[in-house]
Amino acid sequence: MEKRPLKGTSAIALSVSPSYQAFGDQQSSQNSANGNQHRGFSMSSDDDMIDITTTGTVTERSIHYDDPGTSHLPGVTYCMGDGEGESLCYQRTSILQHVAADGDEIPGIGQYEDFHTIDWQRDIARDRMRHRYIVKRRQNSLFDLVKGAHDAWSGWVCVLLVGLTTGVVAGVIDIGASWMSDLKYGICPSRFWFNREQCCWSSNETTSFETGNCSDWLTWSEVLGQSRTGAGAYIISYLMYIAWALLFASLAASLVRMFAPYACGSGIPEIKTILSGFIIRGYLGKWTLIIKSVGIMLSVSAGLSLGKEGPMVHIACCIGNILSYLFPKYGRNEAKKREILSAAAAAGVSVAFGAPIGGVLFSLEEVSYYFPLKTLWRSFFCALVAAFVLHSINPFGNEHSVLFFVEYNNPWIFFELVPFVGLGIIGGVIAAIFIRANLYWCKYRKTSKLGQYPVTEVLIVTAVTAVLAYPNPYTRMSTSELIYLLFRKCGVTNTDDLCDYNRNFTDVKSAVDLASAGPKVYRAMWLLVLALIFKLLATVFTFGIKVPCGLFIPSLCLGAIVGRIVGIGMEQLAFNYPHIWVFSGECSTMKDCITPGLYAMVGAAAVLGGVTRMTVSLVVVMFELTGGVRYIVPLMAAAMASKWVGDALGSHGVYDAHINLNGYPFLDSKEEFAHTSLAADVMQPKRNETLSVLTQDSMTVEDVETLMKETEHNGFPVVVSRESQYLVGFVLRRDLNLALAQARRAVEGLRPSSLVLFTSNSPQQPPQPGTPAPLLLKNILDMAPITITDQTPMETVVDMFRKLGLRQTLVTHNGRLLGVITKKDVLRYVKQLDNEDPNSVLFN
Repeated sequence: MEKRPLKGTSAIALSVSPSYQAFGDQQSSQNSANGNQHRGFSMSSDDDMIDITTTGTVTERSIHYDDPGTSHLPGVTYCMGDGEGESLCYQRTSILQHVAADGDEIPGIGQYEDFHTIDWQRDIARDRMRHRYIVKRRQNSLFDLVKGAHDAWSGWVCVLLVGLTTGVVAGVIDIGASWMSDLKYGICPSRFWFNREQCCWSSNETTSFETGNCSDWLTWSEVLGQSRTGAGAYIISYLMYIAWALLFASLAASLVRMFAPYACGSGIPEIKTILSGFIIRGYLGKWTLIIKSVGIMLSVSAGLSLGKEGPMVHIACCIGNILSYLFPKYGRNEAKKREILSAAAAAGVSVAFGAPIGGVLFSLEEVSYYFPLKTLWRSFFCALVAAFVLHSINPFGNEHSVLFFVEYNNPWIFFELVPFVGLGIIGGVIAAIFIRANLYWCKYRKTSKLGQYPVTEVLIVTAVTAVLAYPNPYTRMSTSELIYLLFRKCGVTNTDDLCDYNRNFTDVKSAVDLASAGPKVYRAMWLLVLALIFKLLATVFTFGIKVPCGLFIPSLCLGAIVGRIVGIGMEQLAFNYPHIWVFSGECSTMKDCITPGLYAMVGAAAVLGGVTRMTVSLVVVMFELTGGVRYIVPLMAAAMASKWVGDALGSHGVYDAHINLNGYPFLDSKEEFAHTSLAADVMQPKRNETLSVLTQDSMTVEDVETLMKETEHNGFPVVVSRESQYLVGFVLRRDLNLALAQARRAVEGLRPSSLVLFTSNSPQQPPQPGTPAPLLLKNILDMAPITITDQTPMETVVDMFRKLGLRQTLVTHNGRLLGVITKKDVLRYVKQLDNEDPNSVLFN
């Protein structure tokens, strides 16, 4: 319905935002003496004041049509709305017949600008009010009943769609990355869309990790007319490996630079910041989703020291953000949207590792800031659906949905807890070295000219990685293949150098005996040591370049290498000294009492735990990842030891460290505020400085616009008067701008000299002819802002910001307003006390 300017009025009330009062609350404003002032709507005579209601989220202030006490009063506004976008207001006067507003509210009200933090309390209150209105209307008609049911199940439908889409996207990424990775080595001429393993399945031949060839699979030397082996074939394969790696890396970097700059990196630091209530427009958009999905396949295929598992969390959150707009309950409410994003993060880990329970715990422990119980249930459901879809697609080509399924199930010896804890300590040390080195390099990249040439840096890192990786078979193969090789148990069919033991297999079904290691085992161990050094250095320089790159798989690889080396050492110790008291029981019969693959698994968990500082979710992810349920205790021991060592050598995990490096406004709930200071020490402005405020009934439109031009504050306290400074409420700058812009378009008679009133009281006397009508903006006013006294300890203030998700709090003394503390002020103060640059906090 078209909006029409309203004439013949002496005052104009513009209702632009839902009030924070719930249904059934009593409005403080009472009927005036002439009986014409009613529930947030006031008049000085029958037709002196017009209320243009533009909000469809109807509160009790606008639902007057069923009030028997006022249903026949002339001049009273009656509003009927569905809460989703349509409201109809009409007034029983001879002057006006109908006044309607299309749209659920002024566009942008309740939303936030880019690089601003959200107000959790405000958004949750808006959702509760919307929900109460829908519940109240359910008994009116069948349509309202269906609408209420849809509102109730929309959350489950949304996470169902997120899980389905995430599973499909993950399957496509896994298949595409596997196929493109094998393109560096050769091609399957009969079916070019097959990767190397699938090509060899069709010929019923098996491949080894070192050669990886069968008759149907042609290496590039064979495609070019050379033999499969020899110096010429080696050189051709070497050059093709480098060429394909550079091609894939350049494509990934170019796509990121041209279409989606936010698609680079892991994404988990930014996801943590977004889930804590920060707005980064475009970070979870459709272009980021497309480029990140394609780019992660390309960067993994390039052979860089990175993984696709971390970026899967970012990809899943992009899917969750896009699909949430199908449900206005979540798409239009930033606090509610973060419930969907938490479930999406769980689905991302679920499809990355085939670990749905670990995904839920990862979302709870590592990334989510607000995680109510219903979000836990929906995250579990979303992760379950995503894992089921991925298992149905079967991208790994086996009956297992996990990446590194292990076949062994041998019991571990109690004494082995000592080397397991030792692996945890080693893992913590390696993680601390990696984090410090990577942070140093990332800081250098930001402050030097290197950061101005991101594509060149990607190509240099790729070229160096490819040149150094190819000669070593353990760095030439993909990182996932290497981890699976290190986790495996040596058996009859294993031909890798790691399984070159002096065993005499007489019965395939019998247990594998302990045996002395052959020369190839020691050669393989030296190659693994070189691979460890290379992977550590390569990951330091790779994590942070401008391509999608994850850190889970490289961390698992580093730990698996260390663990396998320690496991082989323990195995040979048990073989050579079986009668030592620690081995005398289980190893005295020379059976397979030591499993080197188990040590690789524990070492992988140790390094990953040290890098990310995960504990509970890490253990669950690891035993889901491998199927080794009986090894929970060794994994727990290594994870705890790694975390303790990592915390002793550095206070932050890699994701928190990158949050601090980038200056994201993240208040970590795990940190304690140990400084003794008061709210008066942090508030803005300082004592004896002027505070920018609005008065409730003495400022004109011109005064308000001048104040906004002269200041950059994101909100303004409203006080009774500049002399008294008693607090009335708080209004956001964005809402004020939108309200004034809407008033200029929708009403006539608005002048710069028009009074702006933040009260429900009408002028005491009818305006004189020619006097501009006042503008009522009480409905954009938060009349219940969070307030503290100037003597409140900062420990309490920081806890309030963390646990309530505050955007700002007002500081008072004896009821008089003194200043404001924003989240930015808290973060800057904490950095200042920690001897860091307070201006590094990223805020608009």
